Amino acid sequence: MRTVLLNAGPLAHLAPSKHNDNELISVEKAIIIKDGVIEEIKDSIDALDEFGLPTAPGQTPRGLHVIDLGGKAVVPGFVDAHTHLLWAGDRSQEVGWRQKGLTYTEIASRGGGIRHTVERTRQATEEELIELGYVRLREALRTGTTHLETKSGYGLNTDSELRLLKIADHLGGMENTPSIDATWMGAHDVPHGSTPEAYVESVIAEQLPAVIEQGIARSADVFCEPGWFSVEQSEDILSASKHHGLSLRMHIDEFVDGGGGELAASLGAVTADHAYHTQLDARLNMKEKGVITGFLPGTPYAMGDSWPDMDLIQEHDIPFTLATDFNPNCRTLSLPFMCSLMVQRCGMSPLSALRAVTSTAAQSTPHPSGLPHGVIKEGAVANLNIVDGPHWELATLSPTGTPFAATILNGQLITH
Repeated sequence: MRTVLLNAGPLAHLAPSKHNDNELISVEKAIIIKDGVIEEIKDSIDALDEFGLPTAPGQTPRGLHVIDLGGKAVVPGFVDAHTHLLWAGDRSQEVGWRQKGLTYTEIASRGGGIRHTVERTRQATEEELIELGYVRLREALRTGTTHLETKSGYGLNTDSELRLLKIADHLGGMENTPSIDATWMGAHDVPHGSTPEAYVESVIAEQLPAVIEQGIARSADVFCEPGWFSVEQSEDILSASKHHGLSLRMHIDEFVDGGGGELAASLGAVTADHAYHTQLDARLNMKEKGVITGFLPGTPYAMGDSWPDMDLIQEHDIPFTLATDFNPNCRTLSLPFMCSLMVQRCGMSPLSALRAVTSTAAQSTPHPSGLPHGVIKEGAVANLNIVDGPHWELATLSPTGTPFAATILNGQLITH
């Protein structure tokens, strides 16, 4: 069975080649999909001839599923490169504490923060966490996400961390949900009753070998921030993880410049996220070493923190992604909302925002098939978003609801 998408409007393919650096096609195209992969992109008139399709409503040839897009724009499936999908509990009361001026550290000392979520997540049954994860994935799909990276980190002991990775793996194999790239983040915080030194030792000596034996996590992540894990502790955990074959991701410089950027560069991390306070020299070093910066607009939106200087980032052509950072304090999985924040409040161009949630994001979190994604090109995974209108920019200008009439997920049409 082939699916033929006819009469696409502007196509934001985001897959420039050495022969053509244009990322947009503004002529009516047909996209031919077979076995979940984009087989061919050609003019609609040529597809009509090749497949013997009627130019007026009539009998569709056997073995074809024909969808007339009627000039609607098409963009790649969105890739959410930083989420904390699996957790239980509610920390809504913390907003009042923040409004009274309490810091993140002070909230944690009151029994809030990550440790509170860890306690509730440990208490939740596997079935409850699966249901929570499924509902969240379906909501992400409704706003165009076709693949996401997600972290453990609300377990903070070996059994609980392994359970979260197992559930993520299960959810990633379900039908009609985004695919999942699993990251182990045992170093998200220090559990109650332990010291940083003792916990780091247990993370390396106990958790890491168990995670490797389980074989689900592709990457390791560490919250490298003063008050959580120092640069030296982060380096020990990440170096051990790299030795065991895990890819490296990092949380850095969210509250202050703690030196995480230089560590990310020296270790060759794939991505270093938050990075609100990273200095320019460290950013340039990260760029030179191939580290992608992950910006998470939902965090300053929810927490009232400062925004990064995106003009400086783009002036120096520093590669970056935009992601939701879905977590108990930032309860949204809408990448269109992230794009809207940057375009409509921070002056980012729609194309830059779109690139940050598609092609660049896909570089930091590969599709489980091993095929290209986050782009529209022949041989790529058939993950596409059909914009509910003729202009692709709408995908980045929708702070509520969904800008998409439908999503093609692994070649399957899902209407919204």
